[in-house]
Amino acid sequence: MAVRARSLAGRLADSFALTLTYRSGGRGRGVRDFLSALWRQRPRTVYVFDMSLAGVSAAALYKAATGTPVVIDTGDAITDLARSIGRGPVGVAATAALEWASLRLADHLIVRGRNHRALLAERGRTNVTVVPDGVDLNQFYLHPDRDPVRQRLGLNDDLVLGTLGSSHWNDRLQTCYGWEMLDVLDRLRDEPVQAVMIGGGDGIDRMKERARHLGLTDRIHFLGYVPYDELPSYLSAVDVGLSKQTNDRVGQVRTTGKLPLYMACGRYVLATRVGEAAHVLPDDMLIPFEGTHDPSYTDRLTERVRALVDDRRVLEKGRENRDRARQHFDYDDLAQRVETVLRRLD
Repeated sequence: MAVRARSLAGRLADSFALTLTYRSGGRGRGVRDFLSALWRQRPRTVYVFDMSLAGVSAAALYKAATGTPVVIDTGDAITDLARSIGRGPVGVAATAALEWASLRLADHLIVRGRNHRALLAERGRTNVTVVPDGVDLNQFYLHPDRDPVRQRLGLNDDLVLGTLGSSHWNDRLQTCYGWEMLDVLDRLRDEPVQAVMIGGGDGIDRMKERARHLGLTDRIHFLGYVPYDELPSYLSAVDVGLSKQTNDRVGQVRTTGKLPLYMACGRYVLATRVGEAAHVLPDDMLIPFEGTHDPSYTDRLTERVRALVDDRRVLEKGRENRDRARQHFDYDDLAQRVETVLRRLD
């Protein structure tokens, strides 16, 4: 969220007087700090990144007192997300109330995917603009010398799968983000394939434990948190970026921040045919996925990876993704969409 906020604000600084305010501490402190900043700055428009309780509550209180218009930027259908990650009835109800209040509060909504806009249109919301997750193409590109990272990790000349993102264990489904990489490595033991997992979360320990159980600790590399500025060199060392979204409302409304980064670095991508990926990637980079949990997805993913091992020339098609990233996800263009919204409300 902070990267998105800074990336958009930096490109709008010549057109507007902008102030970024970040939450620190708990929700109560966040509401207080946000309100204090609003009263001090007296903005003509309030732009809230994420449907979070602190930001939405502070914006609502400030709007009630001053009538200031509010823009809310969200990348998720948050009630469906709360349900999918296994929150209890009280948590889901609280999230649903927050989503309802946010939709009523917002004078304009910014969403990350065109499917989300269509969903909101079905609910009668027309004040919606699609501004997907973006990328700075001057920062993210294919590094010409990726050998140092590959040598440091011991990737050799193997085909390297990469996944970027937080991995949180889902007790209901007994899986987490990135889990499928272990299944692919297990099925392709006799092939020169390795994997890199970038990111944290409580699912990582589960993945490490399973990797040990399967005897794959030398084939998968858990890098943990990598600073944003260092991501291009690591993504350049990967051959195939993996992006799995469930084919339900949670996945259908998303872009996911990793997809533009993979594409800007000219990486070949294997993504589920869900959300914005289904709109921007060529057919040979898309894999069908059914519902919330698709046991046969790993079979399809394994066969795609096996085909890439057999013919690595196909990986060169990944370089075309940089042009697609420029067309769909360049922050220079996305900032212009935000500027249009802000001028309309001013």
